Amino acid sequence: MPQEEPARIARELASHGYAADREAVTLLASAENPETALVTAVEATPDDELKLSAADVRTALDRGGSRRASADGRTESGDGGDARPGQDPSVSTGTLPDERDRSGGVAVETEGSGGRRLSVDNDMTGRSTGTGEYDDFVATFRDRYERLAGQLNGRVTHRSADALAASAGGGDAAMVGMVDDVSSTTSGHWIVDLEDTTGVFPCLVMKDRPIAGVVEELLRDEVVAVEGSLSDDGSILFVDDIFFPNVPRTFEPSTADRPVQAALVSDVHVGSQEFMADAWERFADWLHTEAAERIEYLLVAGDMVEGVGVYPGQDEELDIVDIFEQYEAFSERLKSVPDDLEVVMIPGNHDAVRLAEPQPGFDEELRDIMSAHDARIVSNPSVVTVEGVSVLMYHGVALDEVIAELPEKKASYDDPQRAMYQLLKKRHVAPQFGGHTRLAPEEQDYLVIDEVPDVFHTGHVHKLGWGKYRNVLAVNSGCWQAQTDFQRSVNIDPDAGFAPVLDLDTLDLTVHKFA
Repeated sequence: MPQEEPARIARELASHGYAADREAVTLLASAENPETALVTAVEATPDDELKLSAADVRTALDRGGSRRASADGRTESGDGGDARPGQDPSVSTGTLPDERDRSGGVAVETEGSGGRRLSVDNDMTGRSTGTGEYDDFVATFRDRYERLAGQLNGRVTHRSADALAASAGGGDAAMVGMVDDVSSTTSGHWIVDLEDTTGVFPCLVMKDRPIAGVVEELLRDEVVAVEGSLSDDGSILFVDDIFFPNVPRTFEPSTADRPVQAALVSDVHVGSQEFMADAWERFADWLHTEAAERIEYLLVAGDMVEGVGVYPGQDEELDIVDIFEQYEAFSERLKSVPDDLEVVMIPGNHDAVRLAEPQPGFDEELRDIMSAHDARIVSNPSVVTVEGVSVLMYHGVALDEVIAELPEKKASYDDPQRAMYQLLKKRHVAPQFGGHTRLAPEEQDYLVIDEVPDVFHTGHVHKLGWGKYRNVLAVNSGCWQAQTDFQRSVNIDPDAGFAPVLDLDTLDLTVHKFA
């Protein structure tokens, strides 16, 4: 069967005001007379049904029918208004901008490159080995060092800490190490202590050097390379340059080979009194319309529910006080999106999993509750490859750390994507241990960014922001929770009710507003 036939059938259905799941389209396209089959199916569909299932089509073709459904009644999308004025991607209220080309119709599942493709890497669910013992932490940090040092080895000709300490002094020198400490001298210079598997060596960054400002970006426990010269007595390395693992400047992202989209959302917070149920339902209804026909994937970056006991006084702000009932309510909300969407979810810090990262996916009891659409529930973080496009999904607790530690011009809540750029530069989603972010020791460090993702998707901070860092699209997708009393007390003004939609074939982003 030619691939054009299912696409034509899908477009024809859309012209009548109907959506259809992929099996239904395939059945119609495979009929002896597809045109007659399509008319028969449409006429036999009940008036209040806007989506044809495979069962509907089989029934219609078996018995025929005489009723013709109206194409009216499609749910309207959210209200007007700009999401984030001045940003590059177009901002929408859930309706389709006129200038966007939708002539390709819906994407249809077929064999080969035209069908759906989704895989998950780095999922540590069920693979946790950590016991919290000292040796577990050593193993985690050794693995982190070796993998990130491997990314830096080609940048400098380096020596180990003990080799530098044993040298006679003078001459060029370089080192790859984990940041053990950063301090300033009485003269305003910076001392960066770097640690490798052999020891710790001090590196001096003079305040008048061009790279002095880079020191402000350093976090403890991240891995960097330095290059410069040794002092005459060999006791310190004078730094001329600092290198991060970083994203290569030559990086070119992959794209899908067909016109297909993914919706990126996070921080739904069902169970909170401030959960924006109406906005979510407008979003879910919009997903059933022709305007959203190319959206085949829904990627949820954590905090499906509000949780219990997450912050002081939270019980006063709960609409649902039982954690299991919160997940049951979320599952009901999830059922309102189209049932043919591929859904991928990772947990967040409000979810009922361990707080320490990496966070495994939910246990079987919660998975049974959240069975709607057979969603794939994976760990935080995970790399989800959709139609050949790799999406690093990370809830984003470490963004708090980055924003607290770095100057405002480098990272802020108003522009969360800038903090995400720092994590891409460091090639680690949570580099600093012992601060805001709880880290769990494992045999390997699941938080290292081994391969550069095409897209980096986070949530957590309840702020909407996006941009590109060396061709990697970074998206923080906001939230679905209005400002709580706690957020008001800490001056958090959330960006709520937005749904960024990613064109996987072009990596263009459109943000739709439903609140």
